[in-house]
Amino acid sequence: VQLQASGGGLVQTGGSLTLSCAASGRILSSDVVGWFRQAPGKERSFVAGIRRGSGITAYADSVKGRFTVSRDSTRKPVSLQMNSLKPEDTAVYYCAVGPYMSRSHSEYAYWGQGTQVTVSS
Repeated sequence: VQLQASGGGLVQTGGSLTLSCAASGRILSSDVVGWFRQAPGKERSFVAGIRRGSGITAYADSVKGRFTVSRDSTRKPVSLQMNSLKPEDTAVYYCAVGPYMSRSHSEYAYWGQGTQVTVSS
């Protein structure tokens, strides 16, 4: 399984960005695509996740109502639409694939390379 995250960049407070996670290889419809982020000096933390087949989603409380994770089909990239961005959203964002909708990064076996999101104040 290979993952490619893209779409990061520099945006002002209140702005929007859309990240994309393209996956290739043997991924099941029951698998979960999770988005995590890691800021300098902090642990990697769960942002959002979506089960590829059912479309069931989960969000961290800190992004609920501002971020939306979605996919058009099981074969299309998974998107993370980020609105009302805040400086505290600044981090490297990673997408990952695992069998469970888990908020723990240790449950995800496959990881993309990460894309930097910087929100200026």
